[in-house]
Amino acid sequence: MTFRAVVFAYHQVGVRCLQVLLARGVEVALVVTHHDNPAENIWFDSVAALAAEHRLPTIMPTEANSSELSAAVRAANPDFIFSFYYRHMLSPELLALARHGAFNMHGSLLPKYRGRVPVNWAILHGETETGATLHEMTAKPDAGAIVAQTAVPILPDDTATQVFDKVTVAAEQTLWNSLPALLSGKAPRLPNILANGSYFGGRKPEDGRINWRQPAQTIYNLIRAVAPPYPGAFTEIEGKRLVIARARLAPSEPLSGANLPLGLQIVDNTLFGLCGDGRAIAIHELQHEGRLISLAEFAQLTHT
Repeated sequence: MTFRAVVFAYHQVGVRCLQVLLARGVEVALVVTHHDNPAENIWFDSVAALAAEHRLPTIMPTEANSSELSAAVRAANPDFIFSFYYRHMLSPELLALARHGAFNMHGSLLPKYRGRVPVNWAILHGETETGATLHEMTAKPDAGAIVAQTAVPILPDDTATQVFDKVTVAAEQTLWNSLPALLSGKAPRLPNILANGSYFGGRKPEDGRINWRQPAQTIYNLIRAVAPPYPGAFTEIEGKRLVIARARLAPSEPLSGANLPLGLQIVDNTLFGLCGDGRAIAIHELQHEGRLISLAEFAQLTHT
């Protein structure tokens, strides 16, 4: 038996999970995705391009729950609705159009890190593990019963991009492994106990501003969590915004000869960020206006 699905998808997880549905023989009757925002750094693959390659009907509505969208989904006559990193909440009325249920892929181990940008938040909070969760969609975000989860490690020096790559594979594995039972109506529904988890909203580029009075580990987590292609953790010197693109925690002992002010300092021909707990972060790549700069350029920038 062939099942029909309407797929709301965007970003890398959207691409990979759409490919899983096609590989498993699901008939994708309609793809709903987003127009790329020209103001955003688009570093991920395109759901629209993948849908075009497979000649799948595709729409890009500006409103998530318009009457036109509802009509298009109803006309597609779906057995299932799937949401894979689609950026808008879907109304209960829309979800009800799927005869056998509506399911979302979320980039955390629910109920932890419900809401926006879960990978970035997990790194910011120093987590050592995250993953992907397939769950039922409800009116409340990331609150429905859990079908399946796959965990991945967050290593001490992993950036958000590296963790996101792992989560993308985890999402693909989760969907691939659970889809046969889901299609046959035999998939589990595990409790998603929200009181045991957490919810976080979106982040803005300004949230990457470094407070050098904080401990080194906290600052390093921020650097990892928003490292390019995300907007980056930054500090300002004489009105110039400097983005720390790549760094490592320095050895635990304070820098010899310290008595230096907090923030960016050159010591023994190496650039460090001196932190509030006396520890330091070794800065390996520093950007100004989107371009990597050398130590000499840093010195010149900060003394002009």
